[in-house]
Amino acid sequence: MTMLDRMRRHRSWLKWSLALVVLTFVAFYASDFATDPTALTGTTVGAGANEVIANVEGRSITAGEFQRRYQSQMQAYQGAYGGGVSEQLLRQLGIDQQIVQQMVDEQAALTEAERQGIRVSDEELARQIFAIPGLQENGRFIGEQRYEQLLRTQQPPMTKADFEGSLRSSMMIDRLRSALTDWMAVSEAELLREYTRRNEKVKLQVVALTAERFRDQVSVTDAEIASYFDARKAEYRKGEQRKIRFLLLDRDELRARTTVTPTEIQASYNQNIQQYQTPEQIRASHILFNTAGKDEAAVRKQAEDVLKQARAGADFAQLAQKFSEDEGSKATGGDLDFFARGRMVPEFENAAFAMEAGTISDLVKTQYGFHIIKLVDKKPAVTRTLDEVRAQIQDQLASQKTDQQIADRTTQLTARITTPSDIDAVAKESGLKVEESDFFTREDPVPGLGAAPQVVVEAFRIKDNEVGGPTVSPRGMVYLALSGKRDPYVPKLEEVKERVRADVTRSKATELSRQRAGEIATSLRNARDFAAAAKAQGFEAKDTEFVTRGTALPDLGVSPDVDKAVFDLPAGAVSEPITTSDGTVIVRVVERDAVTPDEFRADKDAFREQVLTERRNRFFSAYMTKAKQNMKIDIRADVVKRAIGA
Repeated sequence: MTMLDRMRRHRSWLKWSLALVVLTFVAFYASDFATDPTALTGTTVGAGANEVIANVEGRSITAGEFQRRYQSQMQAYQGAYGGGVSEQLLRQLGIDQQIVQQMVDEQAALTEAERQGIRVSDEELARQIFAIPGLQENGRFIGEQRYEQLLRTQQPPMTKADFEGSLRSSMMIDRLRSALTDWMAVSEAELLREYTRRNEKVKLQVVALTAERFRDQVSVTDAEIASYFDARKAEYRKGEQRKIRFLLLDRDELRARTTVTPTEIQASYNQNIQQYQTPEQIRASHILFNTAGKDEAAVRKQAEDVLKQARAGADFAQLAQKFSEDEGSKATGGDLDFFARGRMVPEFENAAFAMEAGTISDLVKTQYGFHIIKLVDKKPAVTRTLDEVRAQIQDQLASQKTDQQIADRTTQLTARITTPSDIDAVAKESGLKVEESDFFTREDPVPGLGAAPQVVVEAFRIKDNEVGGPTVSPRGMVYLALSGKRDPYVPKLEEVKERVRADVTRSKATELSRQRAGEIATSLRNARDFAAAAKAQGFEAKDTEFVTRGTALPDLGVSPDVDKAVFDLPAGAVSEPITTSDGTVIVRVVERDAVTPDEFRADKDAFREQVLTERRNRFFSAYMTKAKQNMKIDIRADVVKRAIGA
C-alpha cells in the first residue's frame, strides 16, 4: 500500500472497519455507498423489515438486514460500472442469491465460532475500538460523544450497537479462522517454486496454425458423421428438459405507459441536490519525508533544505522524484491529481485547501512525516442545473415508477395465483397474455424470455400442478407452470447431425493443422530468422512482450499445454508442434526473464503471506462447507423475492 493510499484510508477508517465483517466472505463488498432511503429506514420493498429470510441454527437474518446489504451491493456495482449495469441485469446474474448465501456463510461461521467456545468480551471489543487510528487524537480515544457523531455521519448512518455488533462478529470470525488455519506453513523450497512459477517470464514468437485456416480443405461424409457419432454418443446426451406456460408482467410495456411530470422531476432534483453537486477540488503535488523510526530533527532539517530549493525555483517534480518517500506519487513528480475535502488526513487537507494555485507550503506535519505541498490548480464547487440533469432524472423516476408498478401488481397477483389454472384466469381478467416456451435444459436460455437463470431454477423446482414465481426474467416478472417434461436421453443422429458435422470438421481441420505443422517444424527450428521462415511457409510469426503463465497468446488464447512446453525451453529454442483445441502451434522462445535471488528475497515475506492467505482461505472454505452440512439452514426464497420487489 502506498503512503497516499494510507492517507486516504485513514480518513475513512469507519468504513473499512465495518467492512471487516463482510470481507471475510464477500470479496467485492464495499461500504462506502451513497445513502439510500430504504437503507436508512430499514423498510423493504415487499417484505417487513423483521421478516426472516434465512435461519442458521437459530440465528436469524432479517429482510431489513438483507435489504441494506442488497442496496449497498447494487450501488457498488453501479458505481463501479456505471448506469449501464441495471438492477434488473444484476438480478439476472443472481446477485440477490449470492448476497443471501454470503450472509448465511457469515452466520454459519459465527455459529461454528460459538460451538468452539470462541468469544469476544466487552473489554476486548473496547480495546479493539480504542485501537482504531481514526478514533484517536494525540494518542487518546476521542470520546464517546464524537465516536457516536462519527457513526451517524456514515452513509448509511450507523448506531453504536450496529457498529459494535458487527465489529464483535468480525473479531469472532477472525479468531475462528486463526484457530483453524494458523498451523499452516509453506517451506522455503515450496515458496521458491511457486514464486518462480508465477513470476518467471518469456518473450515469444508464435506461429499459430488454427483449425479455422484448414476448414475449407475439409470435406465430411455422412458415413464419417455416423461413425463419429456412434463412438461418442454420450457427448451428445441431452439433459432433462422442461417446457413452461408463463404469465409475464412485461417491464418494457409498463415503462412505455409510465409518465413523469415536471413537478415530480423538480421535486426529485430538490431532494437529491447533493447528487448533482461537485465539491471544491484541488490538484496538489507533495514531497514526503517519512519520520517513522527516524530522528525527527534530522528529517526536519532535510525537509527544510529541500523546501528552500523548491522556493528558489528548483523543479518541484524532480525534487519529488529524488527525495519523496511516498512510493505512490514520487514517480509522477509527487502529483496527487484532483481531490476534494475528506480524502486526506486533516493536517494535509487544511494546509492544501488554504493555499493559492502555484504556491508552495511551509512544512506540514502529519502522522506520516513532513510534507512540502505545491498547489497546482483549483476547481470551484459546481452544481449542475435542472436542465442539465432533467433527462437523467426523468429516466430514473420512470424506472422507479415502473418498478413500483411491478411490485404492486406482483403483490396483487401472488395472492390470486396459486394453481396453474389461475394463471389463465388472471391473465384474462387483467388483459395479460399467457405464453408457452419450447423445451429447454438447465443450461439453456428460456425460449421467449432469454437468459433467465432464476426462471430456469423455478421451472426445474416445481412439480406438475404447481405454480412457480413470481421470479425475475430479462423481460419482467414471471409466473409459470409446467406444460411438458422430457427425461434425459441420447438423441438420434438426425437431431444433432449439424452439431456432429461441425465437430467432425473441426477434428479433421485440427489434424490437418497438426500435419502441416509437422511438415514445417524442421525448417522453422533450423532457421536463422524464425519469422522469415514462417512467412516463407505462408504463416505469420507474432511477437509477444514478456508474458507469464496463463497469459493469452496471439490467435491462441490461454493454453496450459503451451505454457508447459515453452517455460521448459531455453532462450532461442523452438518448440515441437503443440496441438491445442483450436489447432496447432509452434513457438520460439526469444528471451527469458528468470526470477533472481534478489527478487525472491525482496518479495519473499509478502509472497509467503499471499500464498498462506490463499491456502488458508481454501482450507477455511472447505472446512465451513463441511460444517454447514451439519447445520440446520433454512432460506425463505419467497421473502427474498419480496424484499427486492421481485
